[in-house]
Amino acid sequence: MIAAIFSFLVMLNPFALFLYLKPVMNDLSDADFRSVFLKASMISLSIFLVFLLFGDVVFQKVFRINFESFRIFGGIVLFSLAYIFIVQGKKAFIQIKGDLHDLASEIAMPFMVGAGTISLTILMAEQLVLWQGVVSLFLIMLVNYGVIMGLKQIRRNTRSRKVQVAFDKNMELLLRINGFFVGAIGIDMVVTGISNLITTTAAQV
Repeated sequence: MIAAIFSFLVMLNPFALFLYLKPVMNDLSDADFRSVFLKASMISLSIFLVFLLFGDVVFQKVFRINFESFRIFGGIVLFSLAYIFIVQGKKAFIQIKGDLHDLASEIAMPFMVGAGTISLTILMAEQLVLWQGVVSLFLIMLVNYGVIMGLKQIRRNTRSRKVQVAFDKNMELLLRINGFFVGAIGIDMVVTGISNLITTTAAQV
């Protein structure tokens, strides 16, 4: 359970999300940002819970897609994102544009909910008891929310412009370092997916 939470947090990448949300933080008041980010977290949590409960059914019964194919695709996406994190840093992210009512879904869907996090959610369903998966997702979103708001508060309390610039550079450094872990998770997903496909095919033959 602890390993699943850690892997998910690495994938969710609150340091990258903090950099991604900086334009939004600058444009919104503290109260509005807290409200928007809380809504985005709740939207993401709801989607994760749906895939935790019904993800395997959706793939096998509705779309008739082998989950290993999705695992491989998710791994490729993660590897691509990790490469962008490492090479481009914060330049990889675009500014979020839209009115206040749309921001929550725009924050949730492009980054918090993606092929990687959905894959990890479905893997949780396979590896953990249902209540452990639900508790893990709540803890993950709570920790992610706390880290983002904590980093925002730390940066806000920093009066010196030079210190703020240094803080942002350190966050970008953490983003790049985190990219190596995300890339490793992506490669592991690809290798595991291919291995499982080969094993399944061999068993059928």
